[in-house]
Amino acid sequence: MKRRAFVTGLGAVLVAPLGAEAQQAGKVWRIGYLSYGAPAESANRVEALRMGLRDRGYVEGKNINFVFRWGETAEQLPEQAAELVRSKVDIIIAPSSTEVEAVRPATSVIPIVFANHADPVGTGHVASLARPGGNITGLSVLMTELVTKQLEIMKQTLRRLKRVGVLAVSTAPSTRDASVTVWLSITVLA
Repeated sequence: MKRRAFVTGLGAVLVAPLGAEAQQAGKVWRIGYLSYGAPAESANRVEALRMGLRDRGYVEGKNINFVFRWGETAEQLPEQAAELVRSKVDIIIAPSSTEVEAVRPATSVIPIVFANHADPVGTGHVASLARPGGNITGLSVLMTELVTKQLEIMKQTLRRLKRVGVLAVSTAPSTRDASVTVWLSITVLA
C-alpha cells in the first residue's frame, strides 16, 4: 500500500469518531498515541499521521495536541493505556493488535483507532469489518486472508519451493487466536 493512501485512510478513520463536533470553534482535540518500543522506532508513523491530519486541517498546537505514551515492552502497555484514559484524551491511536489489547480494558467510551491490525474480528476487538461496533475501529491488513493467497501465488511462481518459514510475534493478540495458530503451522509445513 502506498504511504499517501495509507495516511489518507488513517486520517479519514481517525477524524470520523470526532463527527460533527469536530467543527466546534476553539476546540483543541487531545489525541492519545500508545505504542511500545523506543519512540524513534515509530517516528515515521507519527510523522505520517501528523501529515495526514494536517492535510485535513488538524494542526498540532492549533486544534489538536498529542499525548504520547510508550512502553519499553508490551507488558508495560496496560499501565500506559490507563494513563491515557486518566488524562482524558478524546481519542486513542493504538497502531496494532498489541496496543489495542492493552487499551481495550481501560475504556469502553474513548474511541480507539488502530492502523494495521492483522485480525480485528478474530481477536474480538471488533464485531465485523463492516460494522465494528463498540469504541474500536481502524484499518485491517487482513493477514488471515491475504497471506494465504500470497503463499499460494508464491508456490505457483516458485515451483521448487518446499518449505516456508513463518515469523510471528507470539505475544501479539492476532497470533494467539487458535485459527491463526493452526494456519501458521499449516503454512510452515507447506
